[in-house]
Amino acid sequence: MLRVAPGAAVGEGRDVSGAWLPTLGLAVAVAAGAVTQRVTGLGFSLVAAPFLVLLAGPVTGVLVANALGVAVSLMVLGQVYHHVDLRRGALLLAPALAAVVPGALLARVVPAAVLQVLVGGTVVLSLLVVLALGRSVAGGPPGPARPGTTVVAGAATGFLTATAGVGGPALTAYAVATRWPQSAFAATAQLCFAAVSAASVAVRGLPVLPATTWAAAAVALAAGVVGGTALSTRVAPPVARTGALAVALAGGLATVVDGLLGG
Repeated sequence: MLRVAPGAAVGEGRDVSGAWLPTLGLAVAVAAGAVTQRVTGLGFSLVAAPFLVLLAGPVTGVLVANALGVAVSLMVLGQVYHHVDLRRGALLLAPALAAVVPGALLARVVPAAVLQVLVGGTVVLSLLVVLALGRSVAGGPPGPARPGTTVVAGAATGFLTATAGVGGPALTAYAVATRWPQSAFAATAQLCFAAVSAASVAVRGLPVLPATTWAAAAVALAAGVVGGTALSTRVAPPVARTGALAVALAGGLATVVDGLLGG
C-alpha cells in the first residue's frame, strides 16, 4: 500500500503501486503536464495535479505535483533562461515564498475530502477567472505591474502551490492583467514555479512512494519535455493552451465530484 506522507490526513493515502493501471495513469498525467509546460510555458500542475489527486489522494497527489514541478520547471528553464525577467521574478518570489508556510499549515489541518474539493475547485475557478480576464483585457497595450498587484499575485501563487499544487493560474492572471510579453512571462514563470515548488517540498516533505512509481514518473516527465520540445515548433501555443485548459477543466471537475462523494 502507498504510505501517507508526513502531515497527511488520516485515510488520505491511495494505492498507486499495487497494480499497473494506477501507475500508468500517473505516468500519463505527468507526461501530459510536461508536454503542456514545454509548449505553453506553464500548465504542468494545472493539467497533472487533478489527476494525481484522483489517483493518490489530495495530500500525496499535491506533494507529487510539487516535487515533479521542480524538475519540469528546471528542465524548461534550461532552454529559455535567456528570457527571464530577474527583477520581476524576484518581486513575485518574495511574497510567494512567504505564503508557502501558511498554505502548508492549512493543508495539514483540512480533512482529506475537503482538501480534494479545494484542489479541484481551485483549478476550475482559476481557469474561469483567467478566461474571463483574458477576454476583458484582450488587444490592449502592456499594462503597469503595480507593486500591490505583484505582491498579491506572488502570494496567491505560493499559497495555492502549497495547498493545491496549482499556483500557475494566479501567475497567469497576473500576466494577462499586465499584458506581460509571452516570452518573458513563460521563462520567468519557470523560475518562480521551481523555487515555490521546492519551498513547498521543503516545508511539507516528500511522499513515500515505491521506487518503481518514482521511476515511472521520471521517465514520463522526461518523455513529456522531449515531446513538448518537438511539438513546440509545430503546434501553435494558443492551440496547445486551449487543449490544456480543456483537460485541466475536466480533471478539476472530476476531482471535485470525487471529493464530494467521499473519494
